[in-house]
Amino acid sequence: MGRISLLPTDLANQIAAGEVVERPASVVKELIENAIDAGARRIQVHVELGGKRIVRVEDDGEGMSPEDARLSLERHATSKIHRADDLAAINTLGFRGEALPSIASVSHFVLRTRQRGDTAGTEIRVNGGAVASVQEARCPEGTAVEVGDLFYNLPARRKFLKTDTGETTQVSRVVTQFALGYPEVGFSLSSGPRKVFHWPAVAGFEDRLYQVFGERPDLVP
Repeated sequence: MGRISLLPTDLANQIAAGEVVERPASVVKELIENAIDAGARRIQVHVELGGKRIVRVEDDGEGMSPEDARLSLERHATSKIHRADDLAAINTLGFRGEALPSIASVSHFVLRTRQRGDTAGTEIRVNGGAVASVQEARCPEGTAVEVGDLFYNLPARRKFLKTDTGETTQVSRVVTQFALGYPEVGFSLSSGPRKVFHWPAVAGFEDRLYQVFGERPDLVP
């Protein structure tokens, strides 16, 4: 018998998760990128215990059909590229198709999505990479992803996370960076019961700067 064998899918996804997901802020980054690529104009981020207990990202983007929702949890399934030439002309933030299955392999994962114009949505629950249920769901147009108990099945990874405050700070930094880059998108962040910030969509970068930093005479164009 040969010494080389194919890795089981769940183990391959956990290895990929090590490349995609380092901490809760990594999850937030990947999910915000997907939301922006889906045409979202409003993105809400909620974390609990710095994202160790819950990371939830909701958007009002185009949403997914039931078929696409199921495919989105397969490795290397993507709507962003179709042939090799596309790699030289990537205009989207996420294109590898690894984020969702990688995140789902190291968490209790819930995806709820409804495509624009559809009368019903889809809910998919995944525990540690294993699909637990797929069902029709009542949900608004767009997509909401909830990631619970990150790294619950990889305690060695979980113990390297920072304090709740430290992880929340990392999440806040990521969301702020996206907000500065996309002033036409509204962003909000809450941590437990506390609203960290709420920045509605604005016309341009200067307006977003004012939302984030307030009056800052020390800043120049």
